[in-house]
Amino acid sequence: MGVPLASVPLAQPVTVTLTRGRIPESVHLVHVAVADAEGRLLASAGDPGLRAFLRSSAKPLQAIPLIESGAADAFGLDEAELAVACGSHEGAAVHQQTVLSLLRKAGLGEEALRCGIHAPGNAATAAELARSGAAPRRLHNNCSGKHAGMLATCAHRGWPLEYLGPDHPLQVWIREIVAEASGESPELAVDGCGVPTFGLSLHGMAAAYARMGRGSGLPAARARAARRLAAAMAARPVLVSGEGSVNTVMLARHGGRWLTKGGAEGVWCLSVRAEDGAGLGVAVKAVDGSHRGSIPALLAVLSALGDPGAEDPELARFARPPVTNTLGQVVGDTRVTLPERLSQIADAAAIR
Repeated sequence: MGVPLASVPLAQPVTVTLTRGRIPESVHLVHVAVADAEGRLLASAGDPGLRAFLRSSAKPLQAIPLIESGAADAFGLDEAELAVACGSHEGAAVHQQTVLSLLRKAGLGEEALRCGIHAPGNAATAAELARSGAAPRRLHNNCSGKHAGMLATCAHRGWPLEYLGPDHPLQVWIREIVAEASGESPELAVDGCGVPTFGLSLHGMAAAYARMGRGSGLPAARARAARRLAAAMAARPVLVSGEGSVNTVMLARHGGRWLTKGGAEGVWCLSVRAEDGAGLGVAVKAVDGSHRGSIPALLAVLSALGDPGAEDPELARFARPPVTNTLGQVVGDTRVTLPERLSQIADAAAIR
């Protein structure tokens, strides 16, 4: 699929400006692509052919073999365990317990994880570790759920549990899934947690999410797996991220319509399942790698497309976050400017 850059009139990216008083203090440029499940580019801002790495936005795709292989049913995995396999969790107790449960159902322990170790993102958990003098563990790694799901698939298939390499049969399978969903041949690199990550155009990312969210454009079994994972993420959103995070709130409030997952370096992907059965995918990438730009831009694009969820008051603090100081005073604001080209095309791609 893909979009030859010469055939796409390039436009200005979305601009997200943070002010302090009346003076702009920082500007974030965000490229956007909107596509449908047939792979057609419906709208864009900036360069829809811009290639970036999916990073953690790939996790729902990477979890498909857990279901397609039969491992999820063979081990009796529940919605919580499927959700954490798609998540970038904060390492709180509930996340650790759920990852450990997934591993134990597959007959494995924490030592099988190959995701490395970092401090938990959950502030209370990190503080407790510091008080106790204990060191972080593999379970605290935000990708441990994804790795546990990969291990369960390998255990069910009888594959080697050293699963990180791009030539491992699981990683080959995942690469084929990403290529099929996006319509592109992904460029491989090594992700922060050691497994392959996938370089795609924003157009390809948006098409992949449109196909996952709508359940069309994929083989029947794969579409069913994608829908099952989306339902688990919507049912247990805290296990996809953490209490109060934007990913959690988006899924908790609109998981019946949205399948959404953020990735590192300012990447965010979302699919919309409209009431009339149609659907589309949106992919954004902040040039500076900051979600301070990508999240307001994503929600502004959804608003331009007419998605009512974008106007949810519970999302306003993410769509237009105020700039505050340590006294809690509001000292500035966040402003999103959509380029004229996106605004004009959005009507044709609007969510009905």
